[in-house]
Amino acid sequence: LAGVPLVLIGTSRGTISAAALGARLGQRIAGTVLTSSMFRSVPRKYKEPGPGLSKFDFATIKVPLLIVHHASDQCEFTPYSAAANLSDRYPLITVFGGASPKSGPCDAFSQHGYIGKESETVEEIVNWMLKKPFRTEVK
Repeated sequence: LAGVPLVLIGTSRGTISAAALGARLGQRIAGTVLTSSMFRSVPRKYKEPGPGLSKFDFATIKVPLLIVHHASDQCEFTPYSAAANLSDRYPLITVFGGASPKSGPCDAFSQHGYIGKESETVEEIVNWMLKKPFRTEVK
């Protein structure tokens, strides 16, 4: 669709692809959103090992970049502290609260997937994409 802005969005393991494409596509896209980013490498003993974003240079993404993360994400590969460390360079939406987890800590039905806070989180992402004011905290 010519003239329609394209924003890449990746969640968890998908942030690896979204970040890589965000860097590679440059100005052909309007922005990149990384949610529940896989900041740490996954050891070989796991089913899908790899470096995650542990060695990624976020400065290679030349379009607007938004980081979204739940403050209580318990997935060992997606620590909130890594998202907070990037907040001096990129906007960060921090999500708090939600429902009790109904899945493992790295799965969708936990804070990793914004359980109970999905709608509010998506609303703020959309506001950012539309260049409208957005809340940096979803409570």
